[in-house]
Amino acid sequence: MKSTGGFPRSVLLCYIYKSAKLISAFQNARVAMNFDIDLDQNGPNILGSAVVAHQGWLAGYQAGFDANQSKLTKSNFALGFATNEFVLHTSVEDGQTFGGSIYQKLSPKLETGINLAWSAGSHNTKFGIGAKFDLDADAAVRAKVDNACQVGLGYQQRLREGVTLTLSALIDGKNFNNGGHKVGLALELEA
Repeated sequence: MKSTGGFPRSVLLCYIYKSAKLISAFQNARVAMNFDIDLDQNGPNILGSAVVAHQGWLAGYQAGFDANQSKLTKSNFALGFATNEFVLHTSVEDGQTFGGSIYQKLSPKLETGINLAWSAGSHNTKFGIGAKFDLDADAAVRAKVDNACQVGLGYQQRLREGVTLTLSALIDGKNFNNGGHKVGLALELEA
């Protein structure tokens, strides 16, 4: 490793690159707002969002701004309706991707959801369906499938208070024999 001014280059780079992040949030029964500023050497990136609620209806907007390039990086809008039994959600991302979903709790142990998305300028739609079944108070299984034949399976077990184990798999149904499947293991510890 060559040195520059008595410091190895890799160490010198650590002193040159500086960044900071400012995060603020406000929430009450009717409004939730977030405002994040990412300060790095390329200039600040700003991300803000707000959601308002009234009698089960929810409306939200998210905007991102790159101050270095002086341009909007995100402009997303969402509208939803929620009750104790179901949640209906629609969204528009950057005026290009349109989506909708419905979630319903069918019984105390069974939850289901369906989502649909479409991108402007293409004839491709995305569709998915999923479910969660609580085996008991500490264990649950999850399954999902989408129109690309991606099958997701998961098992979650609370081992004790504050310790949860999750096992998961994502199987490519179109290319089952070619591999490329994913498996996961997570151990969540809460303080």
